[in-house]
Amino acid sequence: MRKAAHIFGEILTWIVIALMVTLTTVVIVAVVYRKLGASLSWYDEIASVLLAWITYYGAALAALKRSHIGFDDVLLALPGRARAVAVIVSEILVIFFFVLLAWSGIAVLQILEGETLVSLTWVPVSVTQSIIPIGAILFIAAELMSLPDYWRDVMAGRSVEHQVMSHGATPGETS
Repeated sequence: MRKAAHIFGEILTWIVIALMVTLTTVVIVAVVYRKLGASLSWYDEIASVLLAWITYYGAALAALKRSHIGFDDVLLALPGRARAVAVIVSEILVIFFFVLLAWSGIAVLQILEGETLVSLTWVPVSVTQSIIPIGAILFIAAELMSLPDYWRDVMAGRSVEHQVMSHGATPGETS
């Protein structure tokens, strides 16, 4: 599972990097065009789509690394059995939410079928909005792949949020 999670993480990392480079390029090109007195009609629409894609892919990557905002201190303060129940309930709720998001995203794609972007009429809106179900499925996969290590750490009383760095300090501390 760790090997699959590592490969999945690498793929997500490269997708996020590619999207960020693409967005940066689009913004730079748009700025140059504006400085030259011409404006790209498609810039705003494409930039917002790229930002949404970065957000969804980045969220899946953060989920894989368990880097989202959490409440480890509260969780670790619970006794063992209550901690186990809290982890199970929270994972079920998170996965349930993203199943609903994927289902809703698919419904949105069906509703938007045949629609195109305003500025680039050859680009179907379904392509741009496909990130909703794709991102939800990626998030679920990331949660499931990272769950065994997360379970082990939490049940052992180790904080995922406040991991000790190699020199003994926790992130944010100076030595």
